[in-house]
Amino acid sequence: MKLASIRPTLEDEWGIHLAQDAELLPREFRRNYNLALDAQPTLLTAANAGIPGWLTAYVDPEVIRILQTPNKGAEIFGEVKQGDWTTDTATFMVVENTGEVAPYGDWNNNGRSDANVNWINRQSYLFQTTISYGDLQVDRAGAARLNWVGELQTSAALTLDKFSDYTYHFGVAGMALYGALNDPNLPAALPPSTKAAGGTKWVNNGVIVATANEIFNDITTIVMDLVTRTSGIIQKTDALKLVLPPQSDVGLMATNQFGISVMDLLQKNFPNLKIVTDPRYATASGNVLQLWAERWNGGSVANVAFNEKLRDHQPVRQLSAYAQKKTSGTWGAVVKAPIAVSQMIGV
Repeated sequence: MKLASIRPTLEDEWGIHLAQDAELLPREFRRNYNLALDAQPTLLTAANAGIPGWLTAYVDPEVIRILQTPNKGAEIFGEVKQGDWTTDTATFMVVENTGEVAPYGDWNNNGRSDANVNWINRQSYLFQTTISYGDLQVDRAGAARLNWVGELQTSAALTLDKFSDYTYHFGVAGMALYGALNDPNLPAALPPSTKAAGGTKWVNNGVIVATANEIFNDITTIVMDLVTRTSGIIQKTDALKLVLPPQSDVGLMATNQFGISVMDLLQKNFPNLKIVTDPRYATASGNVLQLWAERWNGGSVANVAFNEKLRDHQPVRQLSAYAQKKTSGTWGAVVKAPIAVSQMIGV
């Protein structure tokens, strides 16, 4: 093939200029068809037909939180502040009015009325936790739309509150600081009745094993104990609070042969009874059942108390990080009238 016929096209349309004696293909290769079978050269990079997977990933902005057992101490007894974080000891005054009479006589001065006062002391307990976070750590969390500092603040508040609730139930070992379950002035726990199915439990392995009448009789036992010990000052129609663990609360669904549940019997016989569940009442010694009168002689029977709910100390700036301490204080449970509570263990 001579270039003369195609030279104008190459020059005008493609801008290709060839020498006058140039040919498109040397004569010896013009009919060598094996030249078209040359192999395609291999890639220098790894074969890839996609994009990075993280470019198609979606991060849900909603935070899924791990739930913990609820704190019920403040709900059951009411939470009050006593003193401040500098207060080490609280003193409670207990007064007993006394007196005796004698036969009357114009010149007789027999008979005497008096008062006896006791001073009950309780200690406070301060406890703390710390958080720390780095500049790079916070920025990296922010890239994921995560408020890292806020989450640490939440964790610290929950940690302190969780320990406070523990002291409201069990106090602090080695101190004059007790909880609602181990105050030494509480009356001795009564034993539950032996059930027809064996043992004393209401519920065993998630199955109600006691009859409705057996469960109702256990509750009436502690009601009778409360009424008897207070010589009728507390009556079954008064405002009462029954505290038990959620596992035992299931037993209140048991029904008798007439289709009447334990809950129905309680509502009919104790119209002002309030039932509260508390996971901490499932103790290593057995499930605890406590019956509290809500008022005694016009005052509260018990409170849980703190002297410092949450104190945020000054954040400390380090080279490229921050640290901060947080403090709380507790008095545990202050049982003012232990005579106004009855309890049973092992249900």
